[in-house]
Amino acid sequence: MIGLLQRVTGASVAIEGRETARIGPGLLVLVAVERDDTPVEAGRLLERLLNYRVFADAEERMNLSLMDVGGGLLLVPQFTLAADTGKGLRPGFSMAAAPEAGRRLFEEFLGLARLRFPGVQAGQFGAHMRVSLVNDGPVTFWIQVPHHGA
Repeated sequence: MIGLLQRVTGASVAIEGRETARIGPGLLVLVAVERDDTPVEAGRLLERLLNYRVFADAEERMNLSLMDVGGGLLLVPQFTLAADTGKGLRPGFSMAAAPEAGRRLFEEFLGLARLRFPGVQAGQFGAHMRVSLVNDGPVTFWIQVPHHGA
């Protein structure tokens, strides 16, 4: 699984012109489910996202996690993160999970996140979304959890 984590001062999702999710300061995470991902990878990615130290401490060092600061968490499914862009001028999506498998695992990931962290907001799998954000820093990290068999 892949998470593109962005520290934000605020972020929102709109679908068909209607805002469906919003957070204040915290993390916006674009999430891609890869072909062989399982609940094991989902749990490992969630653990990393909640505990990744990207927020400033009293000395302005990135030493605090989302769990430490209690900010917002907005999870947005984005299969295009799993694209193969290594050759040619058009991305390939053979590494992305099939749509129904991706939907199932993203929903499981979202449910797990809501059990672990209060107030999780989310985009909608398969929807055409307008994602707005103000990146704080800018601070952006690509977190890829390898398959448990790898």
